[in-house]
Amino acid sequence: MRLISRQVTKLLLLAGTIGWLAQPASAIGPEPAPLSPPVQLTVGYQKVGHLAPVILISDELKKLGVDLKLVEFVRYADARTALLAGSLDAASVGPADLAISLAQGSTNVVGLMGVGSSPKYVIGRNGVKFDSWDDLKGKKIAIAPGSAVWFQFAATLVEKGIPYNSFEAVNIQGGGANFDQALKKGEVDGLVTWEPFESIPAMEGYGFFAKGLEYGSSKAVGAELGMFMASKQAIDTKRAAIERFVWAYLKKQEELTGSPAKFADAYARLRHGARHCRPGRTDHQAGRGDFARTDQASGQGICRAWCDPEGRLRPDRRALGRLPRGEGARQVSA
Repeated sequence: MRLISRQVTKLLLLAGTIGWLAQPASAIGPEPAPLSPPVQLTVGYQKVGHLAPVILISDELKKLGVDLKLVEFVRYADARTALLAGSLDAASVGPADLAISLAQGSTNVVGLMGVGSSPKYVIGRNGVKFDSWDDLKGKKIAIAPGSAVWFQFAATLVEKGIPYNSFEAVNIQGGGANFDQALKKGEVDGLVTWEPFESIPAMEGYGFFAKGLEYGSSKAVGAELGMFMASKQAIDTKRAAIERFVWAYLKKQEELTGSPAKFADAYARLRHGARHCRPGRTDHQAGRGDFARTDQASGQGICRAWCDPEGRLRPDRRALGRLPRGEGARQVSA
């Protein structure tokens, strides 16, 4: 088993300075006064890197009189459903979930703030040509209908003038691993999916990032990886608690942005508890998972999602989590 290379360690420590987390547009405001009596806030979230601050703010919020209860969801759509059903006060959801909620007739949701952006590429199977959008014609493309990435992809097709029926959309059910298996078996020619399942085909040698087919920056949906959304009932009855949640989140985000080592630790805790790769730790010592492993394909002790086979930080990952300037605490009424 190999140890993590010094080069990769340095890249990891530099990551925060080149955009894995949102760069705050300005310093956060002064600390708000504690609430009395305390207020419980139930927030849904997912184990994705750009939400790393959410698992680190419970103690801060407790001092502010907010009892944070986190509820984990596998998919954005499930968190959105729970929020609309009244089971949550707020939730991290996909960039299109506010529009989806409105289209379904809901008027009980409020967009709080965006939580990151990143380039998104169609993932091609080795040997299949994907140089331009015209190369979609006649191909089998695996999609997750109704997902956040599907909305970004579909919006880009409209803007590019690419007919949706020019290729065969293959609906894949279940988690992201099912997408990768379909590509690996040759059942599809390309994928529209999410991390770490975008990177796994490239790292394992059966797929590639189709850099000419970037779909994460459409005008209709935007490049945000997600957003926090709250119920109007929570805004009306727990507004002060929501404000303190946003304040604590942005404070922690600013802290992690300024300390790449802290961000690396937070991301590892989010994905796999307290384990993460450190210099001198082996694959077995660091623990298994997408982040903390010495990947057999690359021989590097860093997650598949962030590095190329030589252990260099992937250029398209350098912008992960970067919010458009001025949008850090944007409020959008539904």
